[in-house]
Amino acid sequence: MKRENLRKLIYAALFLAIGMVLPLFTGQIKEIGDSLLPMHLPVMLCGLICGYKYGGAVGLMLPFLRSFVFGMPPLYPNAVWMALELATYGLVIGILYARTKKHTIKKLYFSLITSMILGRIVWGIAKAILLGVSGKAFTISAFIAGGFVDAIPGIIVQLALIPAIMTIYQRARIKTEKRRMTK
Repeated sequence: MKRENLRKLIYAALFLAIGMVLPLFTGQIKEIGDSLLPMHLPVMLCGLICGYKYGGAVGLMLPFLRSFVFGMPPLYPNAVWMALELATYGLVIGILYARTKKHTIKKLYFSLITSMILGRIVWGIAKAILLGVSGKAFTISAFIAGGFVDAIPGIIVQLALIPAIMTIYQRARIKTEKRRMTK
């Protein structure tokens, strides 16, 4: 059990590091980051591989850590709503995928899409509240544009890459388990 917890902690640290570095490939340009959603991938993978506790924690910490280290996203209000959004992705995908008895591609897509929808809803609510406190409006059309239309490239990347990475990961785990059992 201790070995499994250590493995999850190491993977979570790796996903946190990937989440720190991946947005640098978008050149720290907000518009590109808003389209490709580079921090979402490691958080969702962390939730799937390490579980909801680690996925939620990595999602919650990542925007604040990036804000302190790189100055992006701006700490307030952006990092706050992003932290709530990313934590939701990590929690939801981890909970849903862990509750499935058999980890099929269909169950993976269900977990992925559900987490994507709920994360965007949390993002929209948090953004509306935080902007409302500042006296700015966040309309439904801005929510749809920012949460879905502008994010289409990132959504496509997530729907393609996450199942592919999980398939490779699961095959590697099976091979590792078989090797351990034969020793």
